[in-house]
Amino acid sequence: MNSRVLLVEDEKNIARFIELELRHENFDVVHVISGREGLEAAKTHDFDVVLLDVMLPELNGIEVCRRIRSFSQIPILLITARDAVIDRVAGLDAGADDYIVKPFAIEELLARIRSVLRRASKLNHETARLQIKDIIVDTDAHTVKVAEQNIELTKTEYDLLVYLMQQKNRVVTRDLILENVWGYLADIETNVVDVYIRHLRSKLPQHATSYIETVRGVGYVMRE
Repeated sequence: MNSRVLLVEDEKNIARFIELELRHENFDVVHVISGREGLEAAKTHDFDVVLLDVMLPELNGIEVCRRIRSFSQIPILLITARDAVIDRVAGLDAGADDYIVKPFAIEELLARIRSVLRRASKLNHETARLQIKDIIVDTDAHTVKVAEQNIELTKTEYDLLVYLMQQKNRVVTRDLILENVWGYLADIETNVVDVYIRHLRSKLPQHATSYIETVRGVGYVMRE
């Protein structure tokens, strides 16, 4: 299966050049032109790598990178016209895996894409299994077990559990949960999160409150 690339670039000529070269190398490419479109595409579709320009309309690439990192570990390669150390550091601190400076040779871009894909493949192989206490989630098989007992969850319940486990030991607000489980532009109230937390707890063993802790006035956390 061809690797899927999300290209977020507002300069038409550069985007067209990159897209043609990537398709020639058998990548499947989806191109969007704004930071907000890129963020929404990353939330709603599966990609293998994101090529993300820094200077974008609506949301800049650094902010898009930071927000993607709140819900996904997909490889992100920043494309920047600025080679200042502070810009490179800001991108890496936001969660980017690598960066490339304009103008660049297409051979270098392809090499960097292959490099981040190799690292991601190794990491995904190592982290397909999430565990907190006796809850085990296999994200490859899409299964949930508690004390060796299979637990049946809806898609939203499963996504909620996985997100909380990925954020283990970190208190996450209802707004963050809404953004990362239901989508950044979801037009729903934050009390929906409380409803689904109750649903999730009801499907876990009776001591489920020891898994999902309520932090009053803030949100929820799953602790080791």
